[in-house]
Amino acid sequence: MGSVSSRANRGWWDGNADDYQLEHGEFLRDTGFVWCPEGVDEAAARLLGDVRGRDVLEIGCGAAQCARWLVAQGARVAAFDISHRQLRHSRRIDEETGVFVPVVQADAESLPFGGAAFDLACSAFGALPFVADPAAVFREVRRVLRPGGRFVFSVSHPVRWAFPDDPGPRGLTSDRSYFDRSPYVERDSDGTVTYVEHHRTMGDWIAAIVASGLTVEGLLEPEWPEGHDRVWGGWSPLRGRHIPGTAIFTASSGTAA
Repeated sequence: MGSVSSRANRGWWDGNADDYQLEHGEFLRDTGFVWCPEGVDEAAARLLGDVRGRDVLEIGCGAAQCARWLVAQGARVAAFDISHRQLRHSRRIDEETGVFVPVVQADAESLPFGGAAFDLACSAFGALPFVADPAAVFREVRRVLRPGGRFVFSVSHPVRWAFPDDPGPRGLTSDRSYFDRSPYVERDSDGTVTYVEHHRTMGDWIAAIVASGLTVEGLLEPEWPEGHDRVWGGWSPLRGRHIPGTAIFTASSGTAA
């Protein structure tokens, strides 16, 4: 499923990057670091800690809004995405803002970076929901992190998979098993897979992190903030008052031997 997922999602994001940036760009901000549709902002949350002077990798960067914020904070940043079109938007925003991020097209399951190259790694809904083997990504992250490094990533909260992806009342009633790990798959008229998103339970995520040699340090389940009325797909104020929409994991690479 790995190559199928990669090929399908590369094509999907290349075809939908323009609409995605048009719809969500203002919320994400060209030089902002927003972790999730609930609006958790790294400027306030500081999940990565002090980034000044640190080497940071952004995984599944899209148009590199988060990476650009990191650069503005004094970090040395590299970023990558599977979608060439998303990276074209990154270059466009570089030119518009004057804040430049070095980006490369790559697959998260095989990182084009040397070992122990980064102090920190981050991913805001980038890559991990779309890869068939998250454990491979975690192993790669551990490989490129220095001892004592930190990895923070956000994904859809696993409990959401038991509910319809509907921002309205229908999205409050479970209609499938939380333990059904069947991926969500879209196909074209010829039956070719065009989009894949994978479901893992909370236990699956924890097990994959630990199996890679990383250590789980924290888990944030953001509550929907008062006054935030923006609907983003299945995320909405209505659903956010009842069920978590995002899980943000913090893991570390351990200390030097």
